[in-house]
Amino acid sequence: MTSIAPSPTRIGGPATAALKYQPESASAARRLVRRKLQDWGLDNLVDDAQLIVTELVSNACKTGCATFMVVKIGRITAQTIRISVRDGSRALPVLLHAGDGEECHRGLGLVHKLTAGRWGATPDSYGKTVHADLRVN
Repeated sequence: MTSIAPSPTRIGGPATAALKYQPESASAARRLVRRKLQDWGLDNLVDDAQLIVTELVSNACKTGCATFMVVKIGRITAQTIRISVRDGSRALPVLLHAGDGEECHRGLGLVHKLTAGRWGATPDSYGKTVHADLRVN
């Protein structure tokens, strides 16, 4: 069972969830992102944000970590939403260009396209945080 531990429900503040490294965690992350964007009245960003968080969670699940990843959505400026996933692997993500016939290696390319290249990763002592920034239209 996936564990969601949302942060305080202040509408303007961020929301976080500690999720197990399981494929089912992607749906919990999507719900978290959708609820927060709806709280902020940003329904127009829900589809893109859900695709982004799905890709970031899916990549975290591939790390083989055994504890919890932390998914967060917050407003870093009035015009920018940041979605981030912290996992226990120090291996940094690599943007690969998938060939026409390939079915894999498309996730970060999708994140790159949806964010207009505004994404990145920050290593720390116990892993890394991968973030993606969406502009508020």
